[in-house]
Amino acid sequence: MYTRIKTSKEIEAMRSSGKILAQVLGTVERASAVGVSTKYLADLAASELKTLGGKPPFLGYGDVHNAFPDVICISVNDAVVHGIPSSYELRSGDIVSIDFGVNYDGMITDAARTFCVDGTSNELKKLIKDTERSMYAGIDALKNGVRVGDVSSAIQKVLVAGGYGIVRDLVGHGVGHELHEEPDIPNYGFAGRGDVLKAGMTIAIEPMATMGGHGVYVDDDGWTIKTTDGSLAAHFENTVLITDKGYEILTV
Repeated sequence: MYTRIKTSKEIEAMRSSGKILAQVLGTVERASAVGVSTKYLADLAASELKTLGGKPPFLGYGDVHNAFPDVICISVNDAVVHGIPSSYELRSGDIVSIDFGVNYDGMITDAARTFCVDGTSNELKKLIKDTERSMYAGIDALKNGVRVGDVSSAIQKVLVAGGYGIVRDLVGHGVGHELHEEPDIPNYGFAGRGDVLKAGMTIAIEPMATMGGHGVYVDDDGWTIKTTDGSLAAHFENTVLITDKGYEILTV
């Protein structure tokens, strides 16, 4: 479905959803340490989400024959997105992306963060910082009447300047009544092109960058998307409400 202009009641539900989401992501990041399994982190997220009164839109998402099996995506090193939590124990220097969604009162928000475990190289720290900067560049471009290409171009400029690969097969998107709504928001494009975004729409801005090329593939588990060249990747995402005066980030 194409993302609809949200009512005031729906926006309030998304604000509540986003606050829960940000709290859970913070808990998971703080708990991430050497020797901690990604499944432990997923169970922690599920427990806190239940306590806070939210529901997990990721759990069971997708085709009935290949539904996502957990509440959170945890992607490590060359895994860009959609990593399935497992017995894998985090190691010093791992780069970890956590992607989470919350359904509260029927309205969904979606966000992701990337961080390093126990320190890492300055090069990887820069990848993380620049990917986050590109997300905020895209967010800063949001306003009533802006075109999708204006947002995409703003993200692309930051990542190209850093010399990173921009993942092309995965994009930002509308969000709210469903986890993924139209329009797609690519992380590359031309200013002045694409659909017009309007006040009241809620959009997930979601750059994914690699230390190498833009190619990706789906791993044997049917979900985890990895870089084709094995390069390390970073991923950031926030759900944002477009307003008459600009925007409001809902997942911080």
